[in-house]
Amino acid sequence: MTTLLVIIYLSFISLGLPDSLLGSAWPIIQKDLATTFSIAGYISMTTCAGTVISSLISNRMVLKFGTGKVTFVSVVMTGLALLGCTFAPNVLFLFAMALPLGLGAGSVDAALNNFVALHYESKHMSWLHCFWGIGATAGPAIMSIFLLSQGGWRKGYLTIAILQLSLALLLFFTLPLWNRSTNRTSIIDAVQQKPISNREAMKIPYVKLALVSFIFFCATELTTGLWSSSYLVSVKQVSPAIAARWAAYFYAGITGGRFISGFLSIKVKSPTLIRIGQLICVIGAITLMLPLPAYFSMIGIILLGLGTSPIYPSMLHETPNRFGAENSGAIMGLQMAFAYIGSTFAPPLMGAIASITTIKIFPYFLLLCVLTMLITSEILQKKIVSKNRVNIIE
Repeated sequence: MTTLLVIIYLSFISLGLPDSLLGSAWPIIQKDLATTFSIAGYISMTTCAGTVISSLISNRMVLKFGTGKVTFVSVVMTGLALLGCTFAPNVLFLFAMALPLGLGAGSVDAALNNFVALHYESKHMSWLHCFWGIGATAGPAIMSIFLLSQGGWRKGYLTIAILQLSLALLLFFTLPLWNRSTNRTSIIDAVQQKPISNREAMKIPYVKLALVSFIFFCATELTTGLWSSSYLVSVKQVSPAIAARWAAYFYAGITGGRFISGFLSIKVKSPTLIRIGQLICVIGAITLMLPLPAYFSMIGIILLGLGTSPIYPSMLHETPNRFGAENSGAIMGLQMAFAYIGSTFAPPLMGAIASITTIKIFPYFLLLCVLTMLITSEILQKKIVSKNRVNIIE
């Protein structure tokens, strides 16, 4: 199982690599393809729509084909989509590549998260998403290297596509390892992963509250990742290359924070980690909001990364505890889908509002998302604690 865990970690690098590319390169892509500022939000929306669709069917796909095959095919899809972006003649082609990019991400995300939630400790969930952060940090960092050259964003996409397809090749050669693991755990999976429908999962108490929390978490994370570079360039007068590098610090904060929170989770319970992360996000958003020199904006972006770092893996790992291991497969898919609903609509909504008003609205939009997530999460936790007390008494 240790070797398999390493493969899962590497798979999450592939999930992170494409997530931050568009936002970090958009100030250059916009000029190169002669398109409007807010189109990036709609491209992101298309990607997330594909992810929602694949997340909703992820439980059935995994039960039919197995986690290994679903992971391999998904990484191949994202790699080919990124390769297609390299040759995009216009913005419509980016839209065409956005859909398979999203479809490739959804199923593998839900499948791997559920597998780790069921079979590994909370620290591994944090470290798993730390590896996602490595990919998400590497994406804009690599892109910033190429942005200074002519057509550099295309070279950046090509580099990430090569890395993605190389990882797919590794997954292909390790498929027998997944098959052996499936055979060893088939009895556990048969008991714990009953194929309940999405409609049945929605009826489980408090699931809807959890889904709202996931919506606004991803609204916070994806909006920060997509628009922070544009905010720095337009409002703080930072050059596009430096803005892309600073955007990478957001993902670096996520990566470092998840590495640390993996150790903290040994002693600190997941609900506490969630609460601490949300409060740090509030401080980060307020720091961006204040009329301070540009370097303070970098600090705010890092704080948002550190704040978001423990929230997502902790909420995911709590799924079997909150709703039962037998329901976790279906609910994990729902949580992924609703998380990406936040990813789908929040960034373009932010872009649309900024087009009508000003990009200065960015930190205020983030603060609203964070506070909504915090309030919903606290209500959910109180209801879960109350429910557990009743069950103990009974």
